[in-house]
Amino acid sequence: MTRQLPGFIGFPEQGMQAVVVPDLFFVDLLPQIDDLAELKLTVYFFWLLNGQEGALRFVRGDDLRRDEALLMSLSLDSELRTPLNVLEDALKRAVVRNTLIRMDVDANAHGGVKSQNGQSRQNEGVSPSEDSENLIEDWYFLNTARGRQSVAAIRQGRLAELQGIIPAEARLQVERPNIFVLYEQNFGLMTAMIADQLRDLEKSYPPDWITEAMEIALLNNKRHLNYMRAILRRWETEGKDEGYG
Repeated sequence: MTRQLPGFIGFPEQGMQAVVVPDLFFVDLLPQIDDLAELKLTVYFFWLLNGQEGALRFVRGDDLRRDEALLMSLSLDSELRTPLNVLEDALKRAVVRNTLIRMDVDANAHGGVKSQNGQSRQNEGVSPSEDSENLIEDWYFLNTARGRQSVAAIRQGRLAELQGIIPAEARLQVERPNIFVLYEQNFGLMTAMIADQLRDLEKSYPPDWITEAMEIALLNNKRHLNYMRAILRRWETEGKDEGYG
């Protein structure tokens, strides 16, 4: 059933703020985006960064997941998936496309983890001891020169430059690329059908199994999902320690 959408009353004559969007977005990136949720997220990301000040600008994944305006927009894209599911898929697509750079950070925050407005998160329903033991946050940077420089600074341990934005105890978690990135880098173009198949694999098998199956497929020059799926099914029925030959 088609939803009845409210009409837009139009832009006012004054009282609006301009949002800077690079011209390459329209001539290079926009023609490549084939998913409406990814497009909405990308445009919204420009708007979020436009409201920030300073040299280091990024958005926390948790902030996106609590953004009511963004989630309301994404709720219009699918009646079968929740807005959070749509958001996670859009984030993965934007990272695979290299529009956004994702960093997973292990924040061992003894005084609470500061959000971008400087407020502590230690009272958000989690005790300080639980919050400080194993808090992994996903941060997203726009893939611009400034964004890449920020990512490089964090990886080099130059956290003093991020004082007031990133907690002093924050440190990079040693992370492996997710299966969407691995597929795009080693197998070929990521289509919607392939993304759905990879999501199905994620639900059925441990991440390290999928990664290892990808590596075996590459070693044997079998760059297709059917070969990977056969490896995973054999491990599931015969045991992974038996190997694949």
